[in-house]
Amino acid sequence: MVKVLILDNLEKAGVDVFTREGIQIDVMGTIDATNLTKIANNYDGIILRGATTITKEILQQTTRLKIIGRAGSGTDNIDKITATRKGIVVMNTPGGNTITTGEHAIALIMALARKIPQASASMKEGKWEKKKFLGTELTGKTLGIVGMGQIGKVVAERALGLKMVVISYDPYVPPEVISKLGVEHVTLDELYNRSDFITYHTPLTPETRGIINAQSITKMKKEVYLINCARGALINESDVLNALESGHIKGLALDVFPIEPPSSNNTLLKYPNVILTPHLGASTIEAQKKVAILIAEQICDFLKEGMIRNSVNFPSISAELIPLLRPYLKLCEKLGSFQGQLLDSPLKEIRVEYLGDASKLATPPLTISVLKGVLQHQTEDVNLVNARVVAEERGIKVTETKGLKAENFTSMIRVACFSERGESSVSGIVFGSALKIVQINRFPIEADLLGGLLMLHNQDVPGVIGSIGKFLGNIGINIAGIQLGRKELGGTAICLINVDSPVEEDILSKIAKLPNITSAKYLTFQC
Repeated sequence: MVKVLILDNLEKAGVDVFTREGIQIDVMGTIDATNLTKIANNYDGIILRGATTITKEILQQTTRLKIIGRAGSGTDNIDKITATRKGIVVMNTPGGNTITTGEHAIALIMALARKIPQASASMKEGKWEKKKFLGTELTGKTLGIVGMGQIGKVVAERALGLKMVVISYDPYVPPEVISKLGVEHVTLDELYNRSDFITYHTPLTPETRGIINAQSITKMKKEVYLINCARGALINESDVLNALESGHIKGLALDVFPIEPPSSNNTLLKYPNVILTPHLGASTIEAQKKVAILIAEQICDFLKEGMIRNSVNFPSISAELIPLLRPYLKLCEKLGSFQGQLLDSPLKEIRVEYLGDASKLATPPLTISVLKGVLQHQTEDVNLVNARVVAEERGIKVTETKGLKAENFTSMIRVACFSERGESSVSGIVFGSALKIVQINRFPIEADLLGGLLMLHNQDVPGVIGSIGKFLGNIGINIAGIQLGRKELGGTAICLINVDSPVEEDILSKIAKLPNITSAKYLTFQC
């Protein structure tokens, strides 16, 4: 008989779904890895929230487990790589916490403006300090929203209802989509310059990590209010502390932290103009009930009918096709990731071309893999199930074309992206067990889509490769492979260098300044 283990005090509404569907369950609280390892193989499915961690060791001991469901969006507490290798589907409930998190951001904005927590604490100490807690009105103030995904849109709608002027920055959402909400689309620098309040609703990516830093703060208004309900690592804490000390930041509200829970001696605790909440963005009765019901229904549909919804690690395709499609699914996601890491303007169209034998494959899941690869650099909630919906919400046109000829190959897939800056394309092949790039913007070039890849544009003149090799060697970065591509002698060339360690932004800027190098970009391929 099918059996499911429910952990982390899932809301009763979710438990009741299994009872109605006649699926046997065991309900427990949070459980440690040692005990979970002992019992995991007794179940076909496991549901958890954020407290329990499912590790590689747990998954390696189970042969019965088919599905893991996360009541919420974050799946960092599940070893998805091992789950995928074991054929275990991992599901989540993206969007289930959207309204709750957006409302929490609005609550923090209000709390900052009127100093509500500080005034309440003062009253509880028996004081009556009206003058000390002089606040500011929100009406007419400018709110800058960094990140206009689902949560950003919720914040915008409610802020407009408060008669705030709302402006936003999101390089991946077309301006016309944002303007339909009554929000002005601006550059990040303009947002910093104009905003009285700034709230962040972006995923954590290499580009957004530490985005709130000394450099960005200097561009902000004096006495700005900052709110972060997204990811703790968006903040450079020491830079923010300096800005609080100088008064450049008048008020700060955080619901998330780089390390959770933060240390009890964290310096932020001493500032009276800082409001901290213990990651409450998703903590409402309604949200907890909603995600509990959603994940329970998804698990039941999978166990009873084989239906896969909101999977973060598995495509919605039949078991018979998986062995054939698996390498092409990986290739498509990596080609999409290649494009997603290069994008710096709103995307209008993604075109996937299946050439040669690739045109005979079941292409819909492959196209979805491309979309996931592109969009995962813009939002954390995209997966193989919702990637097309996310693209539609962002106003991105998605097209497929098929051709019988693949130029110099029997089978090739090309991903072309169209943005305000024009068209860019990358083509790839499956070669045995390897996944390879074979063209970039029609430049013939071959490189493995593996690990870290340094991409350079340079003038095709003698000495360029020697200078970059010497530079990387001097700073201890080992070259695993190097490939060159050009269309004509002495023109523009592309250089792809597989490297064994990450290349940070400061190193990239130095590389770009080397003689005859016009641009440098570091890409990673973990999918």
